[in-house]
Amino acid sequence: MSTLTHPPALRTVADLLKRLGDIPAHRIWLDPRPGAASEADVLEARRREGRLCELLDGVLVEKPMGLRESILAGALIALLRAFVIPRNLGIVSGEAGLIRLFSGLVRIPDVAFASWDRVPGRRVPTEPIPDLVPDLAVEVLSESNTLEEMARKRREYFDAGVRLAWMIDPDARAVAVYTSPNEAALLDENQTLGGGEVLVGFTLPLQELFAELDRRA
Repeated sequence: MSTLTHPPALRTVADLLKRLGDIPAHRIWLDPRPGAASEADVLEARRREGRLCELLDGVLVEKPMGLRESILAGALIALLRAFVIPRNLGIVSGEAGLIRLFSGLVRIPDVAFASWDRVPGRRVPTEPIPDLVPDLAVEVLSESNTLEEMARKRREYFDAGVRLAWMIDPDARAVAVYTSPNEAALLDENQTLGGGEVLVGFTLPLQELFAELDRRA
């Protein structure tokens, strides 16, 4: 299992906020106290309160997810599954799929694809937080996500071995396609998203995806 270097000690709340990506303070849990949280606390938060939290530097950070973001994530999961399952390429997970990228670092991509070669035992894991680095990680941006937070996520994803990351912006109706932490191709809703070398042959006209936000009776 990979490990991260131990971060420097915190002196102030401002230091903590900056380290976590300048996210809103209401997403940072104080129980357990910052620096002392564990994976068991991640699972307890979900069991006891139905809250999804990521684990960063011993801190529980609540994951934001609104209705529009959930709708887009659900639509993308369905489209990816329609491609992945008939070809038996691997597994597709959703917005509650906890994964351990490094020891002490638990993330929850809104959508992820992991090829069988990356899945322990080449079967669906039974652990609530498996060691699993997906080939593709997808984040649907929420109102409280900051540029710094998403930059940190991308660094962690690619440091862990993720090969492709999609950052979906519901407001701009655009997708930033990353093959490294800081280099992206920006696609608007009139363009087509492709799976690249990760999902060879997968294509998605983005108008089809963002049309989910315009549905009505």
